[in-house]
Amino acid sequence: MAITLRQLYDRYRSVPIIYRIGVAFVLGSLVGLTVGEPATRLEPLGDLFVRLLQMIVIPIIVFTLLMGARRLSPSNLGKIGGQVVALYLVTTAIAIGIGLFVANLINPGTGLEVADATVETKEAPDIVEVFMNIVPTNPVGAMAAGDVLPTIFFTIVFGLALAYLQDEYDVSSAVHEGAETVFELAETGAEAMFKIVWGVMEYGVIGVFALMATTFGNAGVDAIAPFAKLIGALAIAVGLHIGVTYLLIIQWGLLRESPLDFLRGSKEAMVTALSIRSSSGTLPVTMNDADENFGVDEEVYSFSLPLGATINMDGTAMYQGVAAVFAANMVGQTLTIGEQFTVVATALLASVGTAGVPGSGLIMLTMVLTQLGLPLEVVGMVAGVDPILDRLRTMNNVTGDLAVTTLVAGWNDKIDRAATVWSETDVPDSTPGTTDD
Repeated sequence: MAITLRQLYDRYRSVPIIYRIGVAFVLGSLVGLTVGEPATRLEPLGDLFVRLLQMIVIPIIVFTLLMGARRLSPSNLGKIGGQVVALYLVTTAIAIGIGLFVANLINPGTGLEVADATVETKEAPDIVEVFMNIVPTNPVGAMAAGDVLPTIFFTIVFGLALAYLQDEYDVSSAVHEGAETVFELAETGAEAMFKIVWGVMEYGVIGVFALMATTFGNAGVDAIAPFAKLIGALAIAVGLHIGVTYLLIIQWGLLRESPLDFLRGSKEAMVTALSIRSSSGTLPVTMNDADENFGVDEEVYSFSLPLGATINMDGTAMYQGVAAVFAANMVGQTLTIGEQFTVVATALLASVGTAGVPGSGLIMLTMVLTQLGLPLEVVGMVAGVDPILDRLRTMNNVTGDLAVTTLVAGWNDKIDRAATVWSETDVPDSTPGTTDD
């Protein structure tokens, strides 16, 4: 029985997009290695993918961050909520710092060059200037110029002001209805951008193929080692962050509990996250671990874990630091202290809203590289190995959600330690809920 074109297309679409991009990465690399310099004629197809990524940066920032600010309304932030959000931001900042530290030691990307990449070179500002430039003198002008950090700052401030108006004014007032309308427009805009992102990622199969064919056509087999170093750098950074931040500082230092007991209670969520690469998809398992294994009160984990699956992106933010050094090395630049602070600020602020975006790690990387003036071709190139990187990032994210949740619960006496990993009795058998992913 002959297979129709429609059936072939349906089978093609049934394969997750990230795996199709991974195949394109491999095939493009093989074409570049086999054909050599003539493969660089595919470069315009890769350039189109880069332009599409540039197109979606500012709209994604505005719409998704407004949605994130809506979730952080004052009514949702009491003592426990404030502690959760503060700890998520602190651990994310630490994660980015660890990522930059490891990347500066390993230097992934050295020996690999991006063909004809456009780099916006200018004198690097100091830390004070970077900090001052976060606040835009003209928000609309910052958006028009594609200045990522000022756009993120203004959008968060504007979104929080709208959320405050919703809480301050009566539901029937015009001001409350107006704020609600803006949030609804933002949600609609975000959904529309998700569709556009889906289309861009669909074309990314072609774009990544062309980018890798061009890269390996120019560099040959010398391009293999830098990608291995990139994966290794992120793996080391994730191991350090889990070991030092979550186990030693949070569990042993602040909560005064055994790090090994925490790992024992988190293993279902960590393995699930590593398998399905989705914080949201792992949420039923994570909540089950918090309840059954750690004895956390539902009042805490019912807020902290869904919020963490949305805004806590330690692993993803850490990856931005590693990938930024990777990109800088590819164009022969060294990130200054001020530029590395820019990475921290951009990834930290962007983490509030972009977690819900398909391919959020790649979208955040586009924002960071745009702010630094580094070539966006790197986004397409690392997309090919993203299935490996994404598993590490997601496991880190989910582990961080549980670490913060247990700490906040401990601070507020919201843990029942009887028959949990922290008691002398055996941990009850937990049967995690199934996921939709």
